[in-house]
Amino acid sequence: MKNNTFTISSSFLNLPWVTNSNWAATTIAELSSHTFTHPTTALLLLVSLLYFLIQSCFDTHKKINPTPALLPPGPLPWPILGSLPELYRNKPAFKWILGLMKGMNTDIACIRLGNIHVIPVTCPDLAREFLKKYDSVFASRPISMGTEYSSRGFLSIAVSPWGDQWKKMRRVVASEVITPGRLRWLHDKRIEEADNLVRFVYNQCNTIGGGGAIVDVRVAVRQYSGNVIRRLMFNKRYFGEGREDGGPGVEEEEYVDAVFTVLSLLYAFCVSDYLPWLRWLDLDGHEKKMKKAIKVVNKYHDAVINERLREWRDGKEGWCDPKRQPEDLLDVLISVKDDKGKPLLSTEEVKAQAADLIYASIDNPSNAVEWALAEMINQPEIIQKAIEEIDRVVGKERLVQESDFPKLNYVKACAREAFRLHPIAPFNLPHVSICDTTVAGYFIPKGSHVLLSRFGLGRNPKVWDEPLKFKPERHLKDGLEVDLIEPKLQFISFSTGRRGCMGISLGTSMTVTLFARLLQGFSWEVPPGESCIDLAESTGDLFLAKPLHVLAKARLPKHVYPAN
Repeated sequence: MKNNTFTISSSFLNLPWVTNSNWAATTIAELSSHTFTHPTTALLLLVSLLYFLIQSCFDTHKKINPTPALLPPGPLPWPILGSLPELYRNKPAFKWILGLMKGMNTDIACIRLGNIHVIPVTCPDLAREFLKKYDSVFASRPISMGTEYSSRGFLSIAVSPWGDQWKKMRRVVASEVITPGRLRWLHDKRIEEADNLVRFVYNQCNTIGGGGAIVDVRVAVRQYSGNVIRRLMFNKRYFGEGREDGGPGVEEEEYVDAVFTVLSLLYAFCVSDYLPWLRWLDLDGHEKKMKKAIKVVNKYHDAVINERLREWRDGKEGWCDPKRQPEDLLDVLISVKDDKGKPLLSTEEVKAQAADLIYASIDNPSNAVEWALAEMINQPEIIQKAIEEIDRVVGKERLVQESDFPKLNYVKACAREAFRLHPIAPFNLPHVSICDTTVAGYFIPKGSHVLLSRFGLGRNPKVWDEPLKFKPERHLKDGLEVDLIEPKLQFISFSTGRRGCMGISLGTSMTVTLFARLLQGFSWEVPPGESCIDLAESTGDLFLAKPLHVLAKARLPKHVYPAN
């Protein structure tokens, strides 16, 4: 100690049992280059290093194999806690993580939370390495409080860790549920809900003399998405009586709100996900919110599913009746049989997978369309160009159909731009490494959580010109047909790889139908007394801070709109 400062002895840092540790190697330079003004700081750093080294010695049967690769750059973690104190203090977590990466000028980082290495990525080249080149290594999912509840104990496909259960459910979904044939089979149900969407908005526009009305776009787009997947899954639009104008009833509003709450908590950087022994404290309050939301979802789902199971297993047209044919996706899940002709899925598996498919369908289309409309209303030339394309391809004497999609390139370019600039979530669902590996020269330990940043990829200034500007033209290339998928992972609309979205066709259909029907059927303007749409993002997520309320007016002949 000199003049009340402290340094760490280089002789300690150069000991072989220190330098042979990969983690220690990443911190030696940091420690040796600092002079500490308070003994507590130096002590904490030493304890952190010692803690890691002691942990690494617990398994006396494991031979130490030093690796030349280092972890990606990141903040120096605390003992036991890692960077959880900083994460807890700086909410929302995704803004702290991305701000940290920006300050470090890196496209990949390593943030230790508890004993878990969290690896956020904002570079498309790195993203492709993780999800394409090393797809098999990063094919698992972490266990979290949110996913445990949402999947009824990891029984469904989207959030289950790699293993036999995931493989079983993936086979069922890939071969029986999400197939081109099923998509065609469910076409009429999707169109009925698209017609109902137009009817709902049209009825609002004509409530006061037909001169237009202020429409809550968020309610319309979320309920459309909810209606479509409920119709496909349960063959019903409403859990209750609904509304005469085609809008949601109190049951549907409660249900959709609960679904969005569940989605927000699946991977919410909950402290207990990294320190499970603290789960009983529920420090973030996440588990209480999740229990409440899941209770609402299950209240509506279980009643329908239990009744349907009784019909199949106890009714006249039961398992052995060859005349019984599925009418919706729930029937498909129930009727899948094993090689002995018995039900392949248990009741809990049916319920878990039904909910899983619904969770995967509601948020992405509705968020993209709300943001796209908001951006386009502020740039009238863009919305006019999209409407002109629809009028040229479809005309004004009928409504847009799915068969029109290949010719609606500008409309799809607007949707792509919304996915790029305004993703539904800051990160994709985490990918967990099933073994130690090296990616792009960085050591990625087994059990690491890799997070591709939807926000960071889509707004990366090294990839996108004027990344914060809504420019659909950037997606139009030499007359090629525009697709909502982004195979180069320069943004994420639907993920890829073994754990990629299996419902890309359905998601595309829902997004383009919703968007094109709203653009074709109505003119959209800033509400009276306002100069533009406020495009501020919510402080805690990536939704519009204020639900989109705009002036809508019918623009087609009256006979084109679906009747009540």
